Amino acid sequence: MDALKAISASSLKVEVPAFEVGDTVKVHVKIKEGDKYRIQIFEGTVIARKHGGISETFTVRRVAHGCGIERVFPVHSPIVDKVEVVRHGKVRRSKLYYLRDRVGKAAKVKEQIR
Repeated sequence: MDALKAISASSLKVEVPAFEVGDTVKVHVKIKEGDKYRIQIFEGTVIARKHGGISETFTVRRVAHGCGIERVFPVHSPIVDKVEVVRHGKVRRSKLYYLRDRVGKAAKVKEQIR
């Protein structure tokens, strides 16, 4: 068990982005096209953070052209280049799955004043 912890500790990213559930974030994702890489930005609201340690993931939701899109990103993945926080949300839940059923302005999260 200690060997697993040592391997997982060595592969953790040094700089974990400071964001929480309810925040609007821009996730810079590396996309491989042929033999080249480019960075694509996925912007949306963080609706969940799961697990912990090496297997920690977060789910980002956005609405594009009237269709809801959710992507799950591993926090420590080399595919995730960086995570920028656009605004901090004021929420009272750890999972915001109820936003899936909401439409329009009802699906917005209030901004937290810091």
